[in-house]
Amino acid sequence: MKLSAEQLGEQLKKRLAPVYFLSGDEPLQLAETSDAVRQAARAAGYGSRELFYADTGFDWGSLQEAADSFSLFGEKRILDLRLPAKPDKAAAAALARYAERPAEDAVLIVSSAKIGGAEQKSRWYQAIDRIGVVVQVWPLEGEQLLRWLDRRLNAKGLLADRSGIRILAARVEGNLLAAAQEIEKLHILYGKGKIDDDQIVKAVADSARYDVFDLAEEVLRGHTQKAYRVLTGLKAEGVAPAVALWALTRDVRLIGNIMALVAQGTPTESALAKCQVWDKRKSTVLQALQRLNRDSIHRTLLLSAKADRVIKGMETGDPWEELLSVCVSLTAPSGTRITAKPH
Repeated sequence: MKLSAEQLGEQLKKRLAPVYFLSGDEPLQLAETSDAVRQAARAAGYGSRELFYADTGFDWGSLQEAADSFSLFGEKRILDLRLPAKPDKAAAAALARYAERPAEDAVLIVSSAKIGGAEQKSRWYQAIDRIGVVVQVWPLEGEQLLRWLDRRLNAKGLLADRSGIRILAARVEGNLLAAAQEIEKLHILYGKGKIDDDQIVKAVADSARYDVFDLAEEVLRGHTQKAYRVLTGLKAEGVAPAVALWALTRDVRLIGNIMALVAQGTPTESALAKCQVWDKRKSTVLQALQRLNRDSIHRTLLLSAKADRVIKGMETGDPWEELLSVCVSLTAPSGTRITAKPH
């Protein structure tokens, strides 16, 4: 059964198919489509999850073994298969075998790069189409992008005029990851409710002058003084502390997630791909992985939680001092103190 990403939600409410094949080169839609299937599966009682990352040298027999074996505790399972490229011959053969005899106690979710017309005529694809659900995601443009932005804003409790949505569309130029970040920032800055065009323009303009992502980048690289200068600049530009904290904690959680995957035996390159670390960021993220450990990540998250309370007025203190503490916990060696404060 072929469905669009928009149609998938209704299908998941009705029943779970034994196999979901999700493909495309638009990373945010692909990730969120996969998340939706996993959430529906968990809600239906599929409590355990087995992750397979089919990189070079992957043993396709392990997928069939998982399909043929039952959980020791009788628990329904999610088999989560990640393909870094469209299926090759070995993958095609394994997928065809699985579709002919799917696991009785599991749902298989396959996430793949975009596939073409030739693959859609293949035996494995036709077999999955017969018993499961196939969803292909595409980059959004024009009216599709405007509708997506409107839905995304509404999901955050935000309402904007069509002119404001067009401003957002022009700013992100079809990059849905950037769009999601802009909408998250608008929610942090203004909360729920109606936002006008001037508020949208102001938020975008603030970001353009001094980017909070520059702060996160310098922190991951371990550049204490550069991070301090960026933080000082952000305060001078009038950037909301909550936006700076969001950018920092987003990357702290990213590093923590990669560390957890590597600790479970996932190769570093596979962990980077799973967490959607693009090539241009790999060097920075690898530097952070070499410098930091799980204790430092945990400590930084605790400091971030305190900064969040101060920013929201739930605890006394200077939000910018708390942000500096978050930065220093990731950039400076244990015991190092920075006496300067942003002003």
